[in-house]
Amino acid sequence: MRAGWIRLWRWTAWGGIGLSVYAGWLTVDDARDRASSEREISAACGRLVSPATVMDLRGGTVRAKASDYDRLDARELPSSCTIYKVPGPGKTIGLFTLVVQGTDTSTPLHWIGDDSGHEPFYGLDTNGRQKSDVTAVADRRPEPQPMGDGTLGWYGNWYTTVRAECGPGSSATAPELLNVTARADYDDVSAADRQRLARIARSAAEKLTDRIGCRTRLPALADHPLANAPSALRPAQAVNGSCRWFARHIKQQGQGRLPDRALATPARDANPVQSCLLAVGPDQVGHIADGMPEGKRSYARSALTHSPWWLRTVSYFGPEARTVGYDSLGSRDEIIKTGTTGHTNGAWWASSICNGKPALHTLSSSYAYDNVLDSQSLSALFRAYVDDITERRGCTHVTYPDSEDFRSP
Repeated sequence: MRAGWIRLWRWTAWGGIGLSVYAGWLTVDDARDRASSEREISAACGRLVSPATVMDLRGGTVRAKASDYDRLDARELPSSCTIYKVPGPGKTIGLFTLVVQGTDTSTPLHWIGDDSGHEPFYGLDTNGRQKSDVTAVADRRPEPQPMGDGTLGWYGNWYTTVRAECGPGSSATAPELLNVTARADYDDVSAADRQRLARIARSAAEKLTDRIGCRTRLPALADHPLANAPSALRPAQAVNGSCRWFARHIKQQGQGRLPDRALATPARDANPVQSCLLAVGPDQVGHIADGMPEGKRSYARSALTHSPWWLRTVSYFGPEARTVGYDSLGSRDEIIKTGTTGHTNGAWWASSICNGKPALHTLSSSYAYDNVLDSQSLSALFRAYVDDITERRGCTHVTYPDSEDFRSP
């Protein structure tokens, strides 16, 4: 009996040693895989990011893979790199993308209008079913929140964009403005990962500006984590921040066919980009439909499903105002010239001078909604918005589109 216990003890001991050796091999393999992955990330992203921080996203990983087709070259902007998490042999899932953009004469950094890429709402829920209330939450494109006073950039729940203005003394090849975006390519991004994205974007912007001779000073990141970006719309009569002007407007002019919901962002006077989203809820859609000719009521019902009614106002200041554009059907993208006024399909703009720099004030409408609003209501709405923001920012030389620009073709 005693000999049997001794043999069992020996087998157990040797088994333990074998498992320890195997675990050691796995640890060495993991370390090698992580080191190899970090080298691949660094190369793919132009040595602008911390590979270790990228690999800490989404709960962490020891293996990552760079896209073979999306590799960043800072000499040719815009450029990007995409990194995948490798949870097992032959498997990849989305992890991270870095996008670097610079101002030039042909490609806008900001877009206005009713292009589908700017839609704020999904018509279907995560199970593919039609939503009962399409405009309750801006789940497709929530309004970007400023980091600090906005001069460093802005963020959403799954991305951070850091902006850098290249000032006097910059190299001749440096653009006037750089945007560096760090994006998580997965859902349910944690607060810790949002903070990682902010650090990645700021660090990448700092490295890139040094490399290309862009003279700038990036503000520091806030010590506290970035709060969850609001996406639920509120009753327009009670909204504040960047949409406060609209609450005052409907109080003075009446609701009419105007939106009854709003999603505001903090109103910061230094923020170079400030937006306000307005939308029409189901009850207001029904009220508007009741006042329409019977033959057009089915047109209004589409606002409850696949064609929600919304408006968005955005103002751009300084360098941002020189890189705003829109899709031009049948031709190349158009960049709006500062100091001008005008309109295109689903968008209008006005100009001013704020703190000695150009500013552009815009209104975009969903393609189905601007035909519901009469030209007088649209013109009065836009003027109320421009009057408010230019007065609050102390702007001068304010010019507005002609009233004819608001008439349906």
